[in-house]
Amino acid sequence: MKKYGFGVDIGGTTCKIGLFEMNGTLIEDWEIKTNTENKGASILDDVAVAIEGKMQSAGIAKEEVQGIGVGVPGPVTGDGTVLQCVNLGWGEFNVAEVLKKRTGFDVKVGNDANVAALGEMWQGGGKGHKDVVMVTLGTGVGGGIIVDGKIVAGANGAGGEIGHIMVNEEETDTCGCGKKGCLEQYASATGIVRMAKKLLASDDRETTLKNVSELTAKDIFDAAKAGDAVAKELVEKLGKVLGNALANVACVVNPEIIVIGGGVSKAGSILIDVIQKHYVETTFHACRKAEFALATLGNQAGMYGCVQMLLDM
Repeated sequence: MKKYGFGVDIGGTTCKIGLFEMNGTLIEDWEIKTNTENKGASILDDVAVAIEGKMQSAGIAKEEVQGIGVGVPGPVTGDGTVLQCVNLGWGEFNVAEVLKKRTGFDVKVGNDANVAALGEMWQGGGKGHKDVVMVTLGTGVGGGIIVDGKIVAGANGAGGEIGHIMVNEEETDTCGCGKKGCLEQYASATGIVRMAKKLLASDDRETTLKNVSELTAKDIFDAAKAGDAVAKELVEKLGKVLGNALANVACVVNPEIIVIGGGVSKAGSILIDVIQKHYVETTFHACRKAEFALATLGNQAGMYGCVQMLLDM
């Protein structure tokens, strides 16, 4: 009997849902609105209704479904308990238990960055590897660490929070997490723009960046590719900070491959090359051979990873 799985990546605005064959083939994906009213009380019921509707329209029987994998924007413990999801309005409760009771299916739950890492390991940029570090460079910096094919979640579900590694103890600005000097303040899309604004305010050099009214990370990388010296300096700084941080991570988990994803990764080889250069310069000699690759699954990585979690059931 062919088995199916549902991958549900719950975000603050939409829930991405995918119907998969358990060999990793995505059959269909769609989105529903994430209803955060009343502290997100209806989110899981909305997900259940969407899945039941898809099963009916696709003619899939209950016994053909292996389970539902769920990714959420917050720390998750091994039994599927979410400790807090601010973007959804959720406090602490067992998501796996609630959704299983509602649908009758086995449910696995993981942090959204962690499941994205699993997805990239299974069918994306890290395919063919079992020891993977995934870094997502978006508005913030997310991460996922996989050792021997398994996510390293940690005691409180905070394993892989690479974005909050301390990289500058002299930083005076505060990170979103409340600390100062986090990697996220330099290597995210907002981080490189923050660095650029500081530099432009104190630097008299000619640069095309001064002509951009609403500066973005893409503007900076495009200018660097065109040879702008100030933009190249900013990209170099991002690469150094992130490469050094990843060198430290590698000393703990010794990955085969480091996968870079998120919106900033669209910069392509200019980003990968500068990160890898600084990584090789600073990491422990036995870790230097780690490959670097761009993520390939985009916004679907989380759905893939959610289904990958079901393979152990």
